[in-house]
Amino acid sequence: MHATERVVERLERQQGLDAAAERIAGVLSRALRSEGLRDVLSGRPIGHPLHPAAVMVPIGTLMSATLLDATGDPLLRPAARRLVGMGLLSAAPAALAGWSDWLDTEGAERRVGLVHAAANVVGLASYAVSWWQRRSGGSGLVAGLVGATALGVGGWLGGHLAYAAGVGVDTTAFQRGPADWTDVIAADEVTTGLRQVDVDGTPVLLTRVAGRIVAIGDRCTHRGGPLAEGERVGNCVTCPWHGSRFDLVTGEVLRGPATRPAAVYEVREVGGRVQLRRSEVRALRANPVAGVDIHPDREPQLVQR
Repeated sequence: MHATERVVERLERQQGLDAAAERIAGVLSRALRSEGLRDVLSGRPIGHPLHPAAVMVPIGTLMSATLLDATGDPLLRPAARRLVGMGLLSAAPAALAGWSDWLDTEGAERRVGLVHAAANVVGLASYAVSWWQRRSGGSGLVAGLVGATALGVGGWLGGHLAYAAGVGVDTTAFQRGPADWTDVIAADEVTTGLRQVDVDGTPVLLTRVAGRIVAIGDRCTHRGGPLAEGERVGNCVTCPWHGSRFDLVTGEVLRGPATRPAAVYEVREVGGRVQLRRSEVRALRANPVAGVDIHPDREPQLVQR
């Protein structure tokens, strides 16, 4: 195992971080209690998590300032100072989006996320010191280098959360429904209630809307919550885990924190039976043989996917 993986694995098991995480989560939950604000911070209106997009501005400007410092050209110092100032100002919304995402994590992901945020706080504080030193006539070089190092650590941990832990990734990204019409259930068994069926190892949600049978992916794209266990209001279903809301006909996300729509299946009735299919063009989709559904309020369960 790579040395960095050993470090982050130990970090994931540091239960001593949980108490601090719970206190911070309590404060943030009260501060971010507005559903509308959480919806925007999740990135639902743009169809993509906001945090990884928002961090490009502060990272780009702050690192650019450090690169200008590295040239040693005193004529570039005013430009570097302006870049630092711009980076510090743009960091606030990026951090707010990150904290909003962090509230929906648990266990190892929450611990790594906390250290990720702490490293970024150290980096931004160092750059703030650097900006003040520059404003006072100093170079601010050392403080800027400390800030760049801390942000580098924070960035690496953020990459681990996204690419290794899957935080922010569509949890249904590798689920692939049948390309050919597949028989799943008797038509008279589908009511206006929420019914989950297994279609070639993929969970699908069936219900009726205006008398017509519709089908969407049963797993919430945010954290994989079972939509069939959620609440139906009108033509929408609300995920029982974090409250994401999906249109039962189009699969569209109507309220975050989910940002990606649910998969929509074609439906037809033949001889009193329901048949489904889904056309898929994405080459990376596959159907894992098995997976683990994890919810903070219950033990992990092995499920066929």
